[in-house]
Amino acid sequence: MIRETFPVGPLACNCTILADERSGEAIVVDGGDGVEEVTARLERNHWRAKLLLHTHAHIDHIGDVGRLRRETGAPALLHSADVPLYQTLPLQAGWLGLAQAPKVVLLDGDLRDGDVLALGAAEVKILHTPGHTPGSVCFAVAHAEQTALLTGDTLFAGSIGRWDLGGTSMEDIVDSIRAKLLPYADATPVIPGHGPFTTVGMERGMNPYLQ
Repeated sequence: MIRETFPVGPLACNCTILADERSGEAIVVDGGDGVEEVTARLERNHWRAKLLLHTHAHIDHIGDVGRLRRETGAPALLHSADVPLYQTLPLQAGWLGLAQAPKVVLLDGDLRDGDVLALGAAEVKILHTPGHTPGSVCFAVAHAEQTALLTGDTLFAGSIGRWDLGGTSMEDIVDSIRAKLLPYADATPVIPGHGPFTTVGMERGMNPYLQ
């Protein structure tokens, strides 16, 4: 499995493409603010998007998913608890001072806690981690006895996500991290929704919100 992570959009959201070398199928995570970059990488590598997944419904992670879906033909999935937040894209665009909001579209399905999506020999497990938003999810990507966590805006290097932008509470985020992410081994890579990568062990030992 190939994993490429790169920042997209003015808020530098970390978009990740997971690709299976044999089939050329790919899963795009949080590509909603990077349509041109995502499609260029898919075309350059001869990958075909199989799914468009989203850790949550803030505009920098999902805003232009309608156009990305149109360009790739892949279905777009989001946790059902974040659909009401997704429908506030015009309000979110106003927060950022955008003159025009991306179009809200009908999404293709739900991400459910515990479900596992296949990509070649890899598996992507959905972990519902409410707090930053009610429907925030993380993805545990397992391949060849190795696992990496895509944590969206739930867990950052040395910090956690905000809870005052359509979220619930700091306690909910911390509870989600403890229940769903900290059980993974210390060496497990953590790829947040913004900023540098880290590991479960680094956050277990040094993140001030988890002490």
